[in-house]
Amino acid sequence: MDPAVTRIVDESPHQPDTMSRIQFAPRTPFSNASSVLKPWFPTLGLWGFGAGAGALLFLSVTPLVRYELLVKVPVLGSYYEDKTPASDKPF
Repeated sequence: MDPAVTRIVDESPHQPDTMSRIQFAPRTPFSNASSVLKPWFPTLGLWGFGAGAGALLFLSVTPLVRYELLVKVPVLGSYYEDKTPASDKPF
């Protein structure tokens, strides 16, 4: 057989061995959720940080948050210490 003829027959798109096959890869629910939520992670992180900072700001006047949490922060602890003399405290 002539080599030119064989080449044309081998490159024919109608041959079953040259057709592409579609293979569906199985995906877990976690991979589906992570691909959907991935663009939202930075935004949700910023909103979470803002909500936490706002909650600390509003709760900083309560004694439980002030003495148990804010006084123990290394840089800001001295700001939240109560420096009022005992004679000036009503209770």
